[in-house]
Amino acid sequence: MDVELTVYLAGEIHTDWRDRIADGVDEHDLPVDLTGPVTDHAASDDCGSTILGAEDRPFWKDHKGAKLNAIRTRTLIGEADLVVVRFGGEYRQWNAAFDAGYAAALGTPYIVVHGAEHAHALKEVDAQALAVCETPEQVVAILRYVTRGELSRPSPSLSVVR
Repeated sequence: MDVELTVYLAGEIHTDWRDRIADGVDEHDLPVDLTGPVTDHAASDDCGSTILGAEDRPFWKDHKGAKLNAIRTRTLIGEADLVVVRFGGEYRQWNAAFDAGYAAALGTPYIVVHGAEHAHALKEVDAQALAVCETPEQVVAILRYVTRGELSRPSPSLSVVR
């Protein structure tokens, strides 16, 4: 019997990790509905001032945008059965850490994805996660196991996080 899951993909927006998970979900026809934040960086940054009016000071522009984005984030994390949080190598992703903390506070299980270089910095976030991965393919393998009970090993050729 398949387990159906709604999975929120949180975190880093500058690489193709979400697409790789979506491709794996499609390839294996998994009963998984993927949701996530707005990944158009400019739209995410500008939503508050575009919808609610321009701001002269960057703090207030960011404040408006963060609140509008929080409506989406809180709603979708609250509806998720599982959250996957990706920390990339290039930028500090405070929002990703916050999303992990929010999922933990709600009691929603989460998986963390990051390279070995972040293991020390993310030790507290990792300690609360039910799995810590380095690749999107490992996430797909977890989703196969959780939804179908199918055990598979991700291809080593796909193990580099892009």
